[in-house]
This record gives sequence, structure tokens and C-alpha cells, in this order.
Amino acid sequence: MTVVVAVLCMNSMFLEEALGKMPTATIGTNVIKLEVASTPQEIQHGLMGRTALDKDSGMVFLFKPASPTRFWMYNCFISLDMLFIKDGKIMRICENVPPCKSKDPSECPTYPADESVTASEVIEVNAGYCKQHGIKQGDTVKFDF
Repeated sequence: MTVVVAVLCMNSMFLEEALGKMPTATIGTNVIKLEVASTPQEIQHGLMGRTALDKDSGMVFLFKPASPTRFWMYNCFISLDMLFIKDGKIMRICENVPPCKSKDPSECPTYPADESVTASEVIEVNAGYCKQHGIKQGDTVKFDF
């Protein structure tokens, strides 16, 4: 009985550590703390309603399998940089994407504006983050979930 309790306590400690750990993305020497959006509802909602995003933090949107993606800024109140990632490489960056001020979501532009990008992950960070940290298309991204 004592052994079972000890094992349960140890498993509980590991579970607490796993649940308390913030997922991250590392690009060069930059570490970004991530919130995760993986369900269709979470992906659609994204950063809507936010008025600020902490420094060195962002949201990652997961697409399994990789899919053609475009994003909009409906009900988003902060400007963002969007990094479209596939196979651990940044395929495209949309920088300084402004909020959509329209109350009609069909009037909000999508990004990238010209065509969809096939991505397995998209990271959104504060506008200017990529320029400030020297992040560019082709850079490698390592995720730690």
C-alpha cells in the first residue's frame, strides 16, 4: 500500500510539472512563451478581444496535417507579426498586421493578402517582434510543448 501511495505522489508531481510548464518556441536565441490554439474553436477565436500581449509571448495555432492557411484580425485590438511555419522552418512572415476595425467580419482583410500559405503552425507575436529580433523567412523554429 505504501508503494502505491508513493508512486501516485510521484506521478502527481510529474503531472504538476508537466501542466505548469509553458510551451515555447525557440528561433535562434529568441524564446517565445506560447499559448496554444489547436481546436477549430480555439483557432477561430485566437487573440480576439486582447488589448495587450506580454513581451516575448504569443500564441501558436496548430494545424495537423499542415494546411493552406490565411488569418484575419477581426475583433483583435493589437497589431501582430504572424509567422507561418512548416517542417520547422518559417515559410512566410506577415509583419505589423493591423487590427480590423470593421464590425462586419467579411470586410476584414486576410493575411497573407496574396495567397494562402501551407503551414503546420502559425505563431502570432506583438507587431515589430520579428524586426526587433532579426527573425526572417527561412529561420528554424524549435517547439517545446
